[in-house]
Amino acid sequence: MAETFDFTVVGAGIVGLATARRLQEVHPGARIAVIEKEPDPALHQSGRNSGVIHAGVYYAPGSHKAHFCRMGVVATRAYCDEHGLPYEICGKLIVATDAAEAGRLHALHQRATANGIQIEALTGDEARKLEPHIRAEAALLSPTTGITDFAAIARHMAKMFVSDGGQLRLDEAVTGGAEAAGGVTLHTTKAEISAGKAVFCAGLGSDRMARAFGAKIDFRVIPFRGEYFRIQNRPPDFVRHLIYPVPNPARPFLGVHLTRKMDGGFTVGPNAVLAGAREGYGRWDVNPRDLGESLAYPGFWRLVARNFAPAMGEVAASVSKRLYLARVRRYCADIGMKDLAPYKPGIRAQAVGRDGRMIDDFLFVDTDHTLHVCNAPSPAATSAIPIAAHIVTRLTGA
Repeated sequence: MAETFDFTVVGAGIVGLATARRLQEVHPGARIAVIEKEPDPALHQSGRNSGVIHAGVYYAPGSHKAHFCRMGVVATRAYCDEHGLPYEICGKLIVATDAAEAGRLHALHQRATANGIQIEALTGDEARKLEPHIRAEAALLSPTTGITDFAAIARHMAKMFVSDGGQLRLDEAVTGGAEAAGGVTLHTTKAEISAGKAVFCAGLGSDRMARAFGAKIDFRVIPFRGEYFRIQNRPPDFVRHLIYPVPNPARPFLGVHLTRKMDGGFTVGPNAVLAGAREGYGRWDVNPRDLGESLAYPGFWRLVARNFAPAMGEVAASVSKRLYLARVRRYCADIGMKDLAPYKPGIRAQAVGRDGRMIDDFLFVDTDHTLHVCNAPSPAATSAIPIAAHIVTRLTGA
């Protein structure tokens, strides 16, 4: 006999857990389950990101990204303050290393201003006074950017969810199901579950879950592995801010950046190369189904054609540590080969349309009784709390 819940959330990453908590807040007394195929929460994107609390400098005005990120900075800090979780507002420098990059800073400054983000233009001399080890012709200072441990926040949300009566079902994968007039049936590796409404925060499996439950979608998740290095042999105050390059319009991602960590160290990364498995973090990990779906998808090859030179550059930097280092040394020549130590990689679930264009914004797809978070790129972790409020409003009107 099926177990019955008012709401189920599939996926115990930070967005799924924030959604479960929001459901508890606005529907007290409801029976709610979070279903997670892993043995612990936040083992994938929520626990393998740069840990940056983004201010929202880069995002198109009027986009979900801009809206949710602006609210998410405030909400993330408030959550950490309320529950005694660590974070640090260290600020971010976006540094231009030549005249062409300095010219692109103006557009970023305008975008940040349009989004209501606090931003300050700096000369090269002003930037170097803040960060003596950094090379800059000009820079932008985002003083409200910070760092935290999003996996720790997600684990705390899970603990609060359970203490308030929610059921966290770990080591349980959703294998299928169907939507009917009265709700949703989910088949898992352990049970059959009946729910009035279901939210799918499935990350790297979002497209598969959406198709399985009848959502009309026209994209495919393409997994990109982001490789990081930990910086060693440097003092704790080597840099005091996060250091980002000016985004290259020829490349679809932000570029390799220098990031302070909550443990006091630094990392540099990520690059972005096609992953052979959606959840295989080793360079040579291959899942035949995952890789086959990527290579068989016309949108992937259109994406490659659209970004051929940058894609080849990413592959080259992945193969050659020296080429990877060269990207860092453009703005920080004091880092050498001996300073790069291994660090855990991450995999980004990037939704790509059939036309080969990356879906840049958050994407939510509804059916009668389900809501699918189909694309949740950065700044999803920063924005998890306002995203959860949006999901619950769409799902239940509350």
